[in-house]
Amino acid sequence: MPRSADFIAATGIGVSDLQRSSQFYQTALGMKETQTFKLDHMDEIVLAHEGRNSVVLMHWTDGSKPNYRDLPIKLVFFVADGKATAANIRKAGGEVTQEPKPYESMGGAAIGFGKDPDGYVIEFIQAA
Repeated sequence: MPRSADFIAATGIGVSDLQRSSQFYQTALGMKETQTFKLDHMDEIVLAHEGRNSVVLMHWTDGSKPNYRDLPIKLVFFVADGKATAANIRKAGGEVTQEPKPYESMGGAAIGFGKDPDGYVIEFIQAA
């Protein structure tokens, strides 16, 4: 199959509760559920912004006990309104660890940080 360019289609993260995490990303970041999968060893929910890359929420169902908490993972999102995103993260049950503030080294873009229900870092960037 010819390709004009290689690119990442999705990033998968293991989550302790699929429905809770799906609701979090929908409420906090405006993502939409686009697909669900039941595999032999895991269930998945695919979330995306229209026409953009996806986040795949994965929960193992094979009896294994993966660690879903506080892994060194960061998901980065461009947002229209950093303050509103921070409020939405809180509303969705997440934690804001740094309010958005402008960074000269990023051309004045406002950058904030939060955590999802499993402790994954959410970086949200509002263009200057």
